[in-house]
Amino acid sequence: MLAEFIERLLDNLSFWAIIGFGGQAVFASRFIVQWIHSERVRRSEIPLAFWYISLVGGIVLLIYAVHRADPVFIIGQVTGLFVYVRNLNLIYRERRRLAAQVT
Repeated sequence: MLAEFIERLLDNLSFWAIIGFGGQAVFASRFIVQWIHSERVRRSEIPLAFWYISLVGGIVLLIYAVHRADPVFIIGQVTGLFVYVRNLNLIYRERRRLAAQVT
């Protein structure tokens, strides 16, 4: 039974599965980046890289979801992409505001 299950999994490995796994790996790595950053600054903090990694991983996973034509997966990824872009926008808006105060 386990051998049959593994055989079915291996049969489903394709170029698109590799894209999906790659996107998932990128997306999951953001938590490792956040953890390492928080350990360095000795407090819980989300670094800028977290949002960029989220964006890249979300885009790759969206491409995979579109290929699979999975509406639940597509909507989940699109919603996340709006959040990541919005957070990046807020971060850069704040940086511009602070830079304007200095000059």
